[in-house]
Amino acid sequence: MSIVVFLGPSLAREEAEALLDADYRPPARAGDVYAASLARPRAIALVDGLFEAVPAVWHKEILHALESGVPVYGASSMGALRAAELQVFGMRGVGRVYQAFATGTLEDDDEVALVHAPAEAGYRPFSEALVNIREGLREAIAEEVITRADGARLTALAKGLFYPERSWPRLAALGREGGLAAARIEALLAFVKRERPDVKRDDARELLRRLAREAGEGFAPPAPGFRLERSIFFQRLAEAVERRVGGDP
Repeated sequence: MSIVVFLGPSLAREEAEALLDADYRPPARAGDVYAASLARPRAIALVDGLFEAVPAVWHKEILHALESGVPVYGASSMGALRAAELQVFGMRGVGRVYQAFATGTLEDDDEVALVHAPAEAGYRPFSEALVNIREGLREAIAEEVITRADGARLTALAKGLFYPERSWPRLAALGREGGLAAARIEALLAFVKRERPDVKRDDARELLRRLAREAGEGFAPPAPGFRLERSIFFQRLAEAVERRVGGDP
């Protein structure tokens, strides 16, 4: 079986397919990783996942896949969170977002959260992830588009917004209201429009390139040093998924 990749707004499907031949599936929700693991794919890659409106991917689904001998990778968004949380159990994290969570530089889930269109509209983002705003501000400071003080103030303003409200225009408006120099705010918007800073996109690309390389070399199987405790809740999830897929995940 091929590599299974759960992908949504972090990277356009067309670009992903050009980087890696895989079984691309929508952003994962609870049960989806378990369902994928039943067919013993060569690897599972978690990039995007759903949350809030539906239960998010369970940690034990990933542990089950690892225990079953399926390598599991994570990057960019939900995948970066789960990889940081489960790296000690053998999940493989890729990219800067993963590294920031793994080292404790970032801690809050809302750093990667955004709202987006449904599948038929290509999961087009309607808001901007905070990690992307941080990256854009970092690059703007490095290019002397804004000052470090501007960057610190704008980061705090972005962090204070509820995640669906985060966008560059909204942040610029708050910056102007807060007294930041209008000329630098306009220069920042022009910089962002030109450079399109997007660390989630970049990490998703890095993950797919790594998978393509390792697929050619042969994936190293996980070596989990644990025995999964199958709680009643996990058993119920597993039974529900198995009924849903009807033995054909």
